[in-house]
Amino acid sequence: MTRLLRRGVLAAGFAAPFLSRHGYAQGDWPKGPVRWIVAFAAGGAADTVARNVGARVSEIIGQQVIVDNRTGGNSLVAANAVLQTPRDGQTFLIDAANQLTNPFLIKDLSFDYEKTWLPVTKLSDFPQVLAVKQEFPAKSLQEYVAAAKAKPGTISYGTPPAAGMGHMAGEELQRRADIKLIHAPYRGGADAARDIGAGAIDSVIITTNSIRPPLAGGRVRILAVTSLQRVAIFPDVPTVAESGYPGYDMIDWNGLFAATGTSTELIARMQAVCAEAIKDAKVRERLDAAGAVLTPNTPAEFKAWLEGQRTLLGKLITEGNIKLG
Repeated sequence: MTRLLRRGVLAAGFAAPFLSRHGYAQGDWPKGPVRWIVAFAAGGAADTVARNVGARVSEIIGQQVIVDNRTGGNSLVAANAVLQTPRDGQTFLIDAANQLTNPFLIKDLSFDYEKTWLPVTKLSDFPQVLAVKQEFPAKSLQEYVAAAKAKPGTISYGTPPAAGMGHMAGEELQRRADIKLIHAPYRGGADAARDIGAGAIDSVIITTNSIRPPLAGGRVRILAVTSLQRVAIFPDVPTVAESGYPGYDMIDWNGLFAATGTSTELIARMQAVCAEAIKDAKVRERLDAAGAVLTPNTPAEFKAWLEGQRTLLGKLITEGNIKLG
């Protein structure tokens, strides 16, 4: 893998160009600004990660990383924008679970996700929480499941949006616990948080960041987190996995992808600089507030993780007859 520039070299303005084991000089890449086309709106969680990590990547590679938000079409607008550019390592896609779910949700796609996109690195995880309104009687996940079994199809849970990772987490919980809940889709996590804070719905599965406003107001109670490990901001809250459902791991996330045809050398370089950026203490400090858990991994590790998720999510969508609308 390409060696990263030492900070001293950076300070000297790239005075000493480096060579990779394949013989490329630093000046060969990047050939100007790098674009990260983000499939999500400005100001959201994925955008916040992209802009903070991208700013540090800019410093490392000595070129601007331009964050370009292209929303719409369940991430297809952003994907198609990347596919219209040369495969020269200058343009990447930041996407999330749409990479895995769109083939099961959208008919007549113009490309095959598995053949078209090369995983570069996961950037961050966004653990989710199962929370109930303050008046709801359950004080634990076990009591929540018992209540759902006692009155099937009467307990509501909100997620953003339909077919999103909150919805998938709810489907997996229902499958594992053999319960039936009522799903209430929302446009965003803030909308679901508002309604549970007002007592309009019984429960939500939303990110640790989205739950903060009603939690701070004492209007909700968190029963469990959906990640495999407990989260630092809620250390006393158990995971779903340790609450009776081993291996349960249903997080929201985002990652960097390159279009097929991009060289493995350039993918390795981008992964390396992202890994370096994510280690930066200032980047981590800024993103802690957004509830992001920064998780750099190699292209091979990312690909293996995606394959497992693709199988699980495809099964949930098919068996649960989940639709976008």
